[in-house]
Order: sequence, then C-alpha cells, then structure tokens
Amino acid sequence: MLRGLYTAAAGMITQQRRHDTVTNNISNANTPGFKQVNAISRSFPDMLLSLTGAEGDKSKPIGILNTGVFAEESLSIYAQGDLSDTGRASDFAIMSDIEVPGLTFDDSGKAVAANGDVTFQPQAFFTIQDRNGQERYSRDGTFTLNEEGFLVTSDGSFVLGTNNAPIQFEPGTAIENLTLTRGQRFVDSRTGLDTGRQLLISLVENPNRLVREGNSKFRLDDPNSPVRPVNANDRFEVRQGFIERSNIDSAQSMVDLMSALRAYESNQKMVQYYDESLRKAVTEIGRI
Repeated sequence: MLRGLYTAAAGMITQQRRHDTVTNNISNANTPGFKQVNAISRSFPDMLLSLTGAEGDKSKPIGILNTGVFAEESLSIYAQGDLSDTGRASDFAIMSDIEVPGLTFDDSGKAVAANGDVTFQPQAFFTIQDRNGQERYSRDGTFTLNEEGFLVTSDGSFVLGTNNAPIQFEPGTAIENLTLTRGQRFVDSRTGLDTGRQLLISLVENPNRLVREGNSKFRLDDPNSPVRPVNANDRFEVRQGFIERSNIDSAQSMVDLMSALRAYESNQKMVQYYDESLRKAVTEIGRI
C-alpha cells in the first residue's frame, strides 16, 4: 500500500513540474526570441518482485514493477519563430535554417540517422557580453544605443562585433540612421558609407548544450561543444526592423496545461484513497 502511495506522490510532483514548465512558456509567449521548453519525464528504474520461501527457500520471480515517474530534464525547442514587422531600426531578427549534409531535420530541429544517432540542428545567435564580461548568446534582437554609443540589449548587455569587442558608434549617433546590410555590416544611411562595424553572429553546433540564464540569454558550459562565426555558406539572414516572436504554440500549451492539471488531480485522489485506507487499517482493523 505504501508503495502505491509513493508512486502517486511521485506522479503529483512530476505533473507539478510539468505544469510549471508550461506556465513559464505561456508567460513568455510575447517575449522576443523565447524558445519553448518541454519537460521530459521518465520512469524510475524497474525492480523485480520475487516470492520468497517458495520451492525450498528459492525465490520465485513474480514480475517487473515500476515505482513511479519523475521529471528528468527540460529540453528547449530551438525551432524558428515567426518574424514580426516592427518598423523600428533598432530591432533585428535572425532567420536560420542551417543544413547538415545527409540529414533532414524535423520541425523540432532533430534528425535521427539510420543507425539511431540523434543530431540537433545548429542554430545562429546574436553574440553578446553580459555585465560580468562573459560571452552569451541570444535570439532577442531588441537593441538600443546608449549614451556612450554602445549597441546594447534590453538589459544593458553589450552586442559584440566580429572583432569580439562591443560595437560602439560615435556618441549621439541615432540608430535610425544605421542600416544593416546582408553581410551584417552597419552602413550610414545618410552617406551610404560603411561604419566599419559588423555584427558577430555565432553558430552553435548543438544548441541543447546551451543553458538558460534569463533575459533571453544563454550560456555554453560545455567547452567541447563547437561554436564558430557564421560564414557565407550557412543559410541564415538578419533582418532589420523585425523581431523574432517566441516559437510557443499557445493552443497546444493550454492543452498541455489542462492535461497536467487533470493528471495531478488523479494522482491526488489516489493519495487520498491510500490515506483513507491507512486510516481504516489503524482505527477499525486495529480494534479487532
């Protein structure tokens, strides 16, 4: 009986975490560049039940029992989000569809080879520098120019150029007078002259190695995961005057939210059932 109580309680914890994940997705539905997160659940290791004392003290196998489920990890879906036309020169959006020879990626950005090997589609990111001087990656292209002429994100992080240094223009420069070319170079729209500044777009070979930090920033903790600047052969584009919307499916998220709630309630009723059974065992059967 206690085993069933623990199994139901584990189910409640898992559904609560799933509920929290979906809620976080819905709350960021309007966050530029936000990538959907899916909670991945798996069962506890199976155990073999045996009947002891049978056939001359030899155990007799009864069968395999699973003792519950737990939320193992949360995986981000880096599929391309829709672009929204804002008309603001300070907004930038990345469109990328990086190809890997011999592989076809599904809508979630995953490809499974004939031998079962799984490959995730490489993704392009803006390269930024946080306030601690650490390199980070983002798909949120809502930039501004601060008083010193630095191109910064909404939280004040610096946007890096191809020289791995923060992009800085002359103080007082209006971002409305800057045009981004197809080579990610900034041109003065009034004179048509190249400003000498170029956006650094980084290509992360395995985006699932990225760790979320908040404010639409990611960090790469695995030093063995390759990151390189994009080149002319990569299928990507940076559009000025657009932002990338989150890739969340709001309708499916609401379905997942209700599903997690119903599953939580079912496990809750099982806990109440076991609790009532234990109460009767103690108060009623115990008297007999």
